[in-house]
Amino acid sequence: MQVSLFYQPEKGYRYNSDTLFLYDFVSKLNLRGKILDVGSGSGILGVLLSRDFPKLELYSVEKQQFFHKLTLKNSEVNSIKNKNIHIDFSETTYLQEFDYIVSNPPFYHSNVIQSENSNLNIARYNHHLPLDKFIKRVSQSLKPRGYFLFCYDAKQFQEISHLLTENKLNIERIRYVHPSIDKGASLIMIQSRKGSKSSMSVEKPLINFSDEVSDIYRKANTYTLTLRGEIESIFLNQ
Repeated sequence: MQVSLFYQPEKGYRYNSDTLFLYDFVSKLNLRGKILDVGSGSGILGVLLSRDFPKLELYSVEKQQFFHKLTLKNSEVNSIKNKNIHIDFSETTYLQEFDYIVSNPPFYHSNVIQSENSNLNIARYNHHLPLDKFIKRVSQSLKPRGYFLFCYDAKQFQEISHLLTENKLNIERIRYVHPSIDKGASLIMIQSRKGSKSSMSVEKPLINFSDEVSDIYRKANTYTLTLRGEIESIFLNQ
């Protein structure tokens, strides 16, 4: 498997293990067709999936100008065609266009102490992309029988389940992620499908720092270069 190179900012939001776990979760499907990555950040999720599944046609949306440019740079560096749009997903007008929508969205509640860094704040807290508006827009954007795969705060599963059902998205597969074997789940990964009537499958939990997690990192095979200070500004304005 080829190494995928990703530039990341020195400060602000940087991709983490959540996105790599989601990449592995999504890649259990035989992906082909049009895929949309919502809130692309550095572009890593869409780039890795397109690398592994050459029959995908990648689209992505990113509301922050900085990360819009970073997605384009990282796609170019990895020779991936990516139709990235600088826009808030809730303001898009896609109608039944995509076979798959994937996302590692902002999911922390806004009633906690928040980062003062604007890039981090937008990437982390769900008032920037409210769950109800997010799921409604996803359902409108998916083709009939299209898939929506994403990760979210495990404690919010009840609300997630209600909103997916309300928008005719049936949960087909879930997997909980635990920070360690003796701690409760912190993250849930969900595969839902528009118009599906399949029963829900609950996969074995994924335990952080396990051998399986090491295998996921090897499968992703990423290498990160950090953009610092003035170099970051010059790089993104080339």
